[in-house]
Amino acid sequence: MATKLASSELVLNPNGSIYHCNIRPEELADTVILVGDPDRVPKVSKYFDTIEVKSQKREIVVNTGTLNGKRLTVISTGMGTDNIDIVLNELDALANIDLDKKEIKSTPAQLTFVRLGTSGALQADIPVDSLVASSQGLGFDGLMSFYANTESFYTHELAEAFISQTGWNIRRAVPYVVEGSGELLELITKNSEVITGITATAIGFYGPQGRILRLDSNEEDMNDKLTKFKFRENRITNFEMETSAIYGLSKLMGHKALSLNTIVANRYAGTFSKDPYSSIDKMIQFALDRLTKS
Repeated sequence: MATKLASSELVLNPNGSIYHCNIRPEELADTVILVGDPDRVPKVSKYFDTIEVKSQKREIVVNTGTLNGKRLTVISTGMGTDNIDIVLNELDALANIDLDKKEIKSTPAQLTFVRLGTSGALQADIPVDSLVASSQGLGFDGLMSFYANTESFYTHELAEAFISQTGWNIRRAVPYVVEGSGELLELITKNSEVITGITATAIGFYGPQGRILRLDSNEEDMNDKLTKFKFRENRITNFEMETSAIYGLSKLMGHKALSLNTIVANRYAGTFSKDPYSSIDKMIQFALDRLTKS
């Protein structure tokens, strides 16, 4: 890895901010809340005591402020692991690269990432409007195959058990597994009704998650295989499109990460929340309380 980065690799805006996220290092807090929907950013920051930074470029909206004396950044990533790749690399660059000199800092800084998202449950006993915290991300997206030092993600015994039990289609990306932060998992779930389990991360919303509109699936029982998968005490609780990339990149970069999702649909039962916005708001308030009063 080069310590001096070319302008084509570390792209900056004319004002010196990082290219897509559009903020400078001093505008980023050490604790970062990741949301997919740009409209969810103000729904989080409205609970802040102060807001010092507001920025928007494309679908990436950033608010930085304070709550209960703790500095927080909330940023929208858009949907999918490809967007997570952009946002997390740029946030890490803000913390660990001197943007003026374009040199990697000698002492790495650690960020805390907490995803507040929405997801579909894959188990009958997980009701809509409940909260699920991801102990592990099970990735079907292929993103980690482009990075070095990821062998342990692919040789993880849970990933190997999943491939074996489901008869995984070899034409798809090889599944990988990454744990989230145990410290953050305990912080969020302690003395709460938050459910924990494996979160499966798909590369899309329709076919990759077994949804059929006009195109047929080449594996109609895929979701049934996910529901039935068991490894020791582990089961797959939910399906979404970001967690594995957040966990994988955070692990490689030395950051802490946790994914917390409101269950808006139960794929097993075929149900959808009657008031998802209220449930999401409750998740936001719950997470902010845990992050700022610990």
